[in-house]
Amino acid sequence: MGETTTYDDDVSRSEAADLLEAIAAELDGPDTADIRVGNKLLTLSPDDRLEYGIEVEERSPMLGGEREEVTITLGWEVATADAGADIEQERDQRPDEEREEQDDGVL
Repeated sequence: MGETTTYDDDVSRSEAADLLEAIAAELDGPDTADIRVGNKLLTLSPDDRLEYGIEVEERSPMLGGEREEVTITLGWEVATADAGADIEQERDQRPDEEREEQDDGVL
């Protein structure tokens, strides 16, 4: 079961830019990304490739007043430990005889 954490607030343009820059800086890092959602700090594990989407909604005054909204969506498969290292660790844990038999001819 997934867990969703949300937070909404009215902030200045400058504060909104600062919040987005903080997320961008965390995503640009090499490992996990610590993302603040209100008073909660979530540690996320983004993969090297992200799904990115942006949606802009412009509502006409005839629908209750002019309003513009931007929704940015980022998604990814959770980064895992290097799969190659896991396989190598499994190979190293086999009995010596089994390793020698199966590793013959492997460079």
